[in-house]
Amino acid sequence: MKKSKISLLMALTILAFSSCNKEDDTTVDDYTGTASVTQGFATTTTTNLYSNGGRVAGLGTITADDNTTWTVPADVNYTNSAIPFATDLYNPDGTKHTTVSAALTAFDANDIIEIDAAGDVITAYIFADNYFEMYVNGVAIGKDAIPFTGFNSHIVKFRVSAPYTIAMLLVDWEENLGLGSEANQGVDYHPGDGGMVAVFKDESNNIVATTGSEWKSQTYYTSPISDLACPTESGTTRSSSSCSTDGVSDGSNYYGLHWIIPSDWNQESFDDSDWPSASTYTNTTIGVDNKQSYTNFTDIFDDSSDDAEFIWSTNVILDNEVIVRYTVQ
Repeated sequence: MKKSKISLLMALTILAFSSCNKEDDTTVDDYTGTASVTQGFATTTTTNLYSNGGRVAGLGTITADDNTTWTVPADVNYTNSAIPFATDLYNPDGTKHTTVSAALTAFDANDIIEIDAAGDVITAYIFADNYFEMYVNGVAIGKDAIPFTGFNSHIVKFRVSAPYTIAMLLVDWEENLGLGSEANQGVDYHPGDGGMVAVFKDESNNIVATTGSEWKSQTYYTSPISDLACPTESGTTRSSSSCSTDGVSDGSNYYGLHWIIPSDWNQESFDDSDWPSASTYTNTTIGVDNKQSYTNFTDIFDDSSDDAEFIWSTNVILDNEVIVRYTVQ
């Protein structure tokens, strides 16, 4: 009798353990979406883009189940000298402005990007976690000076005539290339998070645009995914809201989802009308209250009359490569 009870208890324990770890048994056949699916680590192609960073900002390539090859966390222009680095608003390894007025005084007029000679000069203030590249009507305006950490912010200026379209590539970097994760909170595979906020002002210091739900947003790389049955798609909305965001001690066998970025995504003529609206997030969710690159400039980012909101795709944790767009009328 005693032996039977012990055997029954062991069987129930094994069954419970198997149920709690069903993601370990997931396969590509469980996925029903439109992405290319990768699994495991990418092959490192660039060891570190930024040697002064608090974390290693590497690049890698990985081959999907459909034999397509992808760059992770994103195919960026960080080393492309044709695209300028944006001017520092606050850079822990560069210029550390304490006020917006100081940054404006120091701004070099030669760094104004001209799109329309007869246009107005627009000033943009940007905080991105972790990395951005900005285009206006397809013209490169600036890119982030630090791809991963520490956290920094930027000021850019461009001359343009309205209407004009702002398009930005946003990247949440990763230490575990291909697995959308980093060592954090006591585990080796913990998903990071993204978030970008920006304010645009005209020559009279009037706000002409702020980031919010009126922007469009689309995700092109989601990871880590432990269970391929959890992502869903509805129209053009790619959702991973039902997927786990827990950090784990070993996520080396997890998956990534990849979609092809349209070649003309940064052009004014690109049709984003069927894209989802950008999702918005609070300062607390993004975690900026202890970052001087943000808190020094709350008079800009948190203007009481027109508060800019952090934006991203539908999942600020698992979506790692996102494009956002907005047309200023």
